Amino acid sequence: MKYISTRGHVAPQGFIDTVLMGLADDGGLMIPEKIPHVSAATLKEWSTLSYKELFLQVFSLYTNEEIPKEDLKEMVDKSYASFRSPEVTPVKQLNDSLYILELFHGPTFAFKDVALQFMGEFYSYVSKKQNKIIHILGATSGDTGAAAIQGVRGKEGIKICILHPHEKVSKVQELQMTTVDDKNVLNLSVKGNFDDCQKLIKEQFADLDFKSKHNLRAINSINFVRILAQSVYYFYAYFQIEQGDQPKKVNVSVPSGNFGNIFSGFLAKMMGLPIHKLIIATNENNILERFVKSGEYKPGEFRSTHSPSMDIQVASNFERYLYYFLGQDAEKVSAYMNSLQNDGEIVISAEDLVRVQNDFEAHGASNEQGLQLISTYKAEYDYLLDPHTACGVAAYEECNGEDEICISFATAHPAKFNEAIEQCDIEQKFPAEIEQLFAKLQHQLVIDHNKEEIVKELVAFYEQ
Repeated sequence: MKYISTRGHVAPQGFIDTVLMGLADDGGLMIPEKIPHVSAATLKEWSTLSYKELFLQVFSLYTNEEIPKEDLKEMVDKSYASFRSPEVTPVKQLNDSLYILELFHGPTFAFKDVALQFMGEFYSYVSKKQNKIIHILGATSGDTGAAAIQGVRGKEGIKICILHPHEKVSKVQELQMTTVDDKNVLNLSVKGNFDDCQKLIKEQFADLDFKSKHNLRAINSINFVRILAQSVYYFYAYFQIEQGDQPKKVNVSVPSGNFGNIFSGFLAKMMGLPIHKLIIATNENNILERFVKSGEYKPGEFRSTHSPSMDIQVASNFERYLYYFLGQDAEKVSAYMNSLQNDGEIVISAEDLVRVQNDFEAHGASNEQGLQLISTYKAEYDYLLDPHTACGVAAYEECNGEDEICISFATAHPAKFNEAIEQCDIEQKFPAEIEQLFAKLQHQLVIDHNKEEIVKELVAFYEQ
């Protein structure tokens, strides 16, 4: 299998080169030339596998045997050794129609750990094999940064710089990043929002001379390996649902900001996983909901919410969906992305909107609705939702139909967002790993949203 760009101007690449490229050199996103199909018989065989075994089966369809099986298995074993659940992503049933997929059992208590622990091992493996220093550059709305830093801290041959929006992440998210004192880690706290940070990251990757000179590698979900790693738990979750003689349709509700997680589900569905509805759950920064309901993809007014990891207006992975929506026509993708850049919006026809609504449903939860659901589910089920998970549950309540089952993703542990939990008059006990963060010193550089100053800090860090 080879990998190509959504914009059509990158020669086909192998798996390792695709991961190392991150953002495609033509500004697009890398995707497989062909999506492998998994038969019903194979799905049945996979249904009894452990999470790690399933991961190996999914990845084997995409790696072109560039990584020996024993090496891949070692990376997978190391990646999930620190997870607090032997199932990696356990499923909990709350009622007859709602299951919760818990994605927060990794070292930083968020779903990003599932992919980024593997990416850390992968980059370390490649650095040793190629005898090259890897410089990772990423932006975070909160969880990606902590998970990425945890995945590579202290590893030889790797340096990582993460940009996060100053005072626009939760305190625990900030502490998870900035209490790390390893010499290969730099935290830049940028006076702006996540979209500002993400735009700068994309610009540096689009500067091919800068990218090559500093050997830049991506950790954000612009990197296809993030998408692929996340697709595994869609299969795993689906297989955990016990179906009787009359199986019900299975929906998935996914808290969504950058469109990476929900696109992983779209990939799994294209591979043959029989998901009925892919439900996009957003907060008040609801560009994705507006697109699904109106056909207009246009950034709106930025709002800070109780679910800061979803406080995103421009969703990077939306371009990957556009590629398939537009019949894998790279020229049309480029035209749409140019429209977004030049006109600030993408607008599709009423006929095309019907097709989008066949792929997705969507619901945006308000801050008030999220807090209400946190209180309600704690009272009725003794289950504490974090504010992002509450958005997913809100979308389940809005979009799940009769005689349908929904798997709603719990993307973070509630301890990461105690600011919201306290507003519900709920006192939670912090895990020891989070509690101890508050006694540690922080290491970060607060910096203006100034490209020249930020690039200066990057260069100094990478060249020291």
